[in-house]
Amino acid sequence: MTQAPKFDPEHISDIVQMALSDHVSFADIEREYGISEKHVKTLMRDTLKTGSYKAWRKRVREFGDRRAEYK
Repeated sequence: MTQAPKFDPEHISDIVQMALSDHVSFADIEREYGISEKHVKTLMRDTLKTGSYKAWRKRVREFGDRRAEYK
């Protein structure tokens, strides 16, 4: 498994804000910061409180399921 890139606190904050946004995809984050979806999830798990991380994952998962229906 590849190691997640190291970011300074300012970039971590930007990535977390992008990931929390419903309007930014994992592909957008990867394009801008070169970090995969898997690494974004790990970063979010390490950065957010447990309850916040679980709520975010649930929202992302449900949004992804709804999005697939419209394509």
